[in-house]
This record gives sequence, structure tokens and C-alpha cells, in this order.
Amino acid sequence: MKKKIGIVVIGAICIVLAVGAYYYLSHRSASDDGDVSEVQKVVLKDLTGSSYPATPREVIKFYNRILCCYYNETYTEDEFYQLADQALALMDQELVDNNPADQYYLKVKTEVDSYHEKNKTINNASVSDSNEVEFATIDGAECAKLSASYFMRSDDGTTRSVQNYVLRKDSDGKWKILAFELAEGADEADE
Repeated sequence: MKKKIGIVVIGAICIVLAVGAYYYLSHRSASDDGDVSEVQKVVLKDLTGSSYPATPREVIKFYNRILCCYYNETYTEDEFYQLADQALALMDQELVDNNPADQYYLKVKTEVDSYHEKNKTINNASVSDSNEVEFATIDGAECAKLSASYFMRSDDGTTRSVQNYVLRKDSDGKWKILAFELAEGADEADE
């Protein structure tokens, strides 16, 4: 009798372990295997639905992820266009209208190639703190202004630049990049 109980207990343990292993293997995310690169994570993000970044800071943080992918990661030509499309999805329609996709792709590709020739990468990208975001209503539209700092490394050393961004809330309530410019006197080379 004890032998039968022991066999049943061992059998039950084996079944539990097998079911647990199956559940673990079938429910772990692709990123757990390390199979999904940062480029793939960025291009797979759905920017059409509820996963769109909720605040101006989050929009620029995601835009910075795209920039870091452009300059720091390895990707295919198709992935380059997907990255660029993600960047365009973060932009206000007025900015998109002034930068048609074909021109935007070419401009970004030229700049990225220039960075690669100089072995230039973005070491760190950071966005203004929440309390530094300036909100205003301009021509009836909610707008936000904030800055991002970029620390870059190249064969010539390291540099820091600051980019100022203006975002505008669209009719769907999503913050979109309306304009950006390099802050005056922001480029500083470190010796």
C-alpha cells in the first residue's frame, strides 16, 4: 500500500512539474530570451492606441529611444524606415507636413551616416524633470516646452548638447512634437 501511495505522489509531482514547465515556457515573453533587440522593441511599440506615451516627457523619452537606436544600434534598412515611421508618429501633423517622409528619411540617414563615420554614439539621453516642463495655451491649443540633454562620444572626445522641444496636444489628446531646436550655447566639448 505504501508503495502505491509513493508511486502516486511521485507521479503527481512529475505532472505538476511538467505542467509548470510548460506554463513557464509558453508564457515567458520574447524579451526573456534576449531575442528582441532594442530596435525591435521600439518598432513594435503600438503608437496608435492606448500605449501612446501619456505625457510630454514620455513622448520625448520614447523619441530619445528612437534616436539612440539610430545612432547606437545595428538594424536593417527596413528597420531604419520603421524607426523613422515611429519618430514621425510622435510628430505633430504640422511638423510632418513640413518634413515629408521621403525628405525626413534622407535627412536622418545622412545624419546617422555622418555620426557613424566619426564613430559618434549617444552615451546618455535625459529629459527635463516633470517640474521643469512648461505648459501654456497657445492659439487655443495646449502646449508644453521641455529640454533633453544628449551626451555623445566620438573619436574626438565627448560632447553634450541640449535640444529644446515644443509639444502640442492633438485632437485625440496625444502630445505630439511640434518643433525642436538646438539650445544656444549648449554644445560643450570635454577635453
